[in-house]
Amino acid sequence: MTKRSTHPAWIFDGSPIADPLGHGERAVQFLRKLRHPISNAPRRALQLADWQERIVRRIYGPRDADGERIVREVMLLLPRGNRKTSLAAALALLHLLGPERVPAGQIIFASGNRDMAGQGFTEAANIIRQDRRLMDVTRIYDANNAPQSIKSALDGSTLKAVSSDGKAQHGKTPTFVLADEIHAWPNRDLWEALQSGMLKRAGGLTVIATTAGRGRENLGAERYDYARRVALGEVENEAFLPIIFEIEDGEDWQDEAVWHRVNPGLAHGFHDLKKMRADVNEARDNPAKAFEFQQFNLNRWFANSRDPLFDLDTYDARSFDDDLADLEPLPCWLGVDMALSGDLAAVVAAWKHPDGQITIKPTFFVPGDDLKARADRDGVPYERWRDDGLLIATPGPIIAPEAVEDRIRELCATYDVQEIAFDPHLARVTMQHLHDEGLPVVEMRQAPLTMGVAAGDLERTVNGCLIRHDGHPVLRNHFGNVVASRNDSGLIRMHKARKTDRIDGAVAAAMAVSRACAAETMKSAYSAPEADGLFIF
Repeated sequence: MTKRSTHPAWIFDGSPIADPLGHGERAVQFLRKLRHPISNAPRRALQLADWQERIVRRIYGPRDADGERIVREVMLLLPRGNRKTSLAAALALLHLLGPERVPAGQIIFASGNRDMAGQGFTEAANIIRQDRRLMDVTRIYDANNAPQSIKSALDGSTLKAVSSDGKAQHGKTPTFVLADEIHAWPNRDLWEALQSGMLKRAGGLTVIATTAGRGRENLGAERYDYARRVALGEVENEAFLPIIFEIEDGEDWQDEAVWHRVNPGLAHGFHDLKKMRADVNEARDNPAKAFEFQQFNLNRWFANSRDPLFDLDTYDARSFDDDLADLEPLPCWLGVDMALSGDLAAVVAAWKHPDGQITIKPTFFVPGDDLKARADRDGVPYERWRDDGLLIATPGPIIAPEAVEDRIRELCATYDVQEIAFDPHLARVTMQHLHDEGLPVVEMRQAPLTMGVAAGDLERTVNGCLIRHDGHPVLRNHFGNVVASRNDSGLIRMHKARKTDRIDGAVAAAMAVSRACAAETMKSAYSAPEADGLFIF
């Protein structure tokens, strides 16, 4: 199957960008007339790289039938050092003093704290101070410990820096919002206040300019997840423009070609390449430094845990196109995670190879009713996965146990199934049905001791390069959703970061893999091929 990418190829491919009314061109021309204090161009002209110019044209060029700008929200996810704050400050001046201004417009620089909000404001103020013409039509208020603002004498528009006290921002009607480093915002209050205010006036624009963050249950992760879905074509929203520069699954974070693809400013000398090389050299032997480099320099958005259960790069590298017929002679174990109302169910088969490697293959079930709403809630493309044959959508609002039972019977009829592991809490009736048919059902309760051992077995199998799989995207999604916590005795608890995440496939895989591992350690010495028999002395 074709791997989809969030990379904004349109920035570099020279494809035409619609500009029927010339708004994209006039925006570019205005920005080129600005001056920047650290520019080394003649007259300190703002240096607008080709890739930045393409972004500006894509935001302001396309128009709807009424002549209004189509793009209303931009997610600009760029690693550190690519001058996203400078670009965002220039865009803010486009709305304060340039051709995108409207009478009494409110331009807001918003951030998680006062210092961060002040960085974008200072950038805009310093650009104004480079040009006497701009100074003549503005007043800059930036005294220490006082509200920071710039007021335009042209039409009464203002630019203000605000921070995370959302309640203080209710009542505003912003026309342009820069949401800076949204991954670090402590809550949603400021975002909700500003976005509700934008409904009061037509034509508003929000630009989220941020590096990657950590965690899954915060505002930044929510907007990032949505931007990814739009970029991947899973959601259609022409008013939302995702511009995502990030390392992709399976890529080598030490590869300089990846650095260049993820950092468009690197080719223009925005970064100290020698410093990046030195950081990576240190990170090879320093896990904390490796996390830091990948997050801030390559925009890898990590889950909640700094000690994740799985090394997903290792997992991704263990994808193989195995012939199912080759698995038929191998011993097989099944792990079954049954569903609560509305959840997914998973059956994962684990085959043990003679060399200790374990191949896993899943079957997923999802209730078929209102699948689109379920996809919107969980943030994953259930409809596409169903159409691609990656999961089974059963009729009705819940998963009929009979569908899971039938799949287990098929696996037992085809493969050498040693055990079928269930948590009896949700599967007592199903277990009884299969047991009555002579199938090897076993209980595997979801208790800390039992699943702690199972999670450890799965962790060692994945991170020890013993796992084999076919790259199943639903299973990969569930593995990626796992957040691990460890108690004092070292036992692992697998859980999810937010309630809409699904980890059923990872839980079922842990059950199956753990039973496969236990079978090796529990084998009697008398069952070994070299044993001649039972001797009594």
